[in-house]
Amino acid sequence: MQTRKVIDHIVGWLRDYAADAGVNGFVAGISGGIDSAVTSTLCAETGLSVMVVNMPIRQAEDQKSLAKKHAAWLEKYYDNVSGHTTDLTAVLEAFENGLPPEIQGHLTMANTRARIRMTALYAFATHNRMLVAGTGNKVEDFGVGFFTKYGDGGVDISPIADLYKSEVYQLARQLGVMAEIMDAPPTDGLWPDSRSDEDQIGATYDELEWAMAFDAHGGRWPDLTDRQKEVLSIYRSLNRKNRHKMEPIPVAVIPDEFR
Repeated sequence: MQTRKVIDHIVGWLRDYAADAGVNGFVAGISGGIDSAVTSTLCAETGLSVMVVNMPIRQAEDQKSLAKKHAAWLEKYYDNVSGHTTDLTAVLEAFENGLPPEIQGHLTMANTRARIRMTALYAFATHNRMLVAGTGNKVEDFGVGFFTKYGDGGVDISPIADLYKSEVYQLARQLGVMAEIMDAPPTDGLWPDSRSDEDQIGATYDELEWAMAFDAHGGRWPDLTDRQKEVLSIYRSLNRKNRHKMEPIPVAVIPDEFR
């Protein structure tokens, strides 16, 4: 991949989109992970105003620390960036107090965290006439649907959604993202035990990229190893189950003769 050309293309696309929309810049949530680090840095490269927001909710200290370090790094090298931290733990607790206890399963509350963060990002964006920049990569957004609908999936623009995870790392190296973030295991930060993305999915991003390419090019099943067959089953199952996230909302179209 021609990394520098890809960066310049995305930065130009972001700048043009903001100009057409008549906004002042971008808001990006940062988690201490590679995707949000690359997305926020690409936004910073535009020269437009950028707000990066760290939104801990009962967060592990190492995740909070990495997000703060990345915000400080951006502020050091980009005059157009301002870092903000808003602890949303009390918001989640208030929500928990208002919900029936029996519906507060682990997945329900993990998704609730993501949706609270989305609401906070839009509060920053609306007040400052900015766009919310999404941080999902191609595997997450169009492969396995590994995001929360109307949570981290609720954004205005998606700068890195046509990049595989491996390509996101290539951009990170070119942009100078700190090694601590690049070396950290990918995690969505939505679970009390800080489980990684691989723990949740059952496959690495490299394996999922292979599965996407396999299906796209019509590979032959008999030629696969047992692990490849397992990964392909994981990928296809998630792709099917999460299709509702990756496609437009279905509309019941009324036939003309019924009107």
